[in-house]
Amino acid sequence: MKQIERRDAGLLYIADKDALEQQACARRLTQRLNTMDRSDFESIQKAAAELLGASDCWVNPPFYCDYGFNISVGRNFYANYNCTIVDVARVSIGNDCLLGPGVSIYTAGHPVHPATRNTQFEYGRSVSIGDNVWIGGASVICPGVTIGSNSVIGAGSVVTHDVPPWVVAAGNPCRVLREITEADRERAFHGEPIDSETLAEMRRIWDGAQDPSRFPTQNDA
Repeated sequence: MKQIERRDAGLLYIADKDALEQQACARRLTQRLNTMDRSDFESIQKAAAELLGASDCWVNPPFYCDYGFNISVGRNFYANYNCTIVDVARVSIGNDCLLGPGVSIYTAGHPVHPATRNTQFEYGRSVSIGDNVWIGGASVICPGVTIGSNSVIGAGSVVTHDVPPWVVAAGNPCRVLREITEADRERAFHGEPIDSETLAEMRRIWDGAQDPSRFPTQNDA
């Protein structure tokens, strides 16, 4: 098998010339994205869409990835400044997901023993993120992790194990702190109640939604 075929099969592989040729395309795209006029929103969105293969996404540059084609994002994807996705293996991100500034998602790994590691063999393990997930700034998502839909990862977390849906999780290593309940629907920063004017507007949006799946409840789970 070629090394890139081994990589895609989840086997140990060496990042050889074929892998570097694939990376070169993403590097050209990220170079263009990251050197654009930051006020040229239209061109930035087009470049991000080309890189990620999705028209409904927004990336605040700088943004970095290895391949681009291994990243799948759903509708209304948003990545804030200085995000990195090391997409040696597949990274699947659902609808309406937010990545805070400095979020890193890693799929690449190396053997622990130095004699094995120094052979230059490495591996990749896929990462899966459900719908409506918010990952706080400076968080790290490690290889092989799944984050369930409608969950929040607190800023600065290091996520080494799967996170279930409908929870707030944080820390290093990241742990579940609590469930997200319907009471949270009407609250914002640190549980503060949303003011009545804003809440009334939100209710109009919820009631008039053409796609109610964008505004889930725990009853939908």
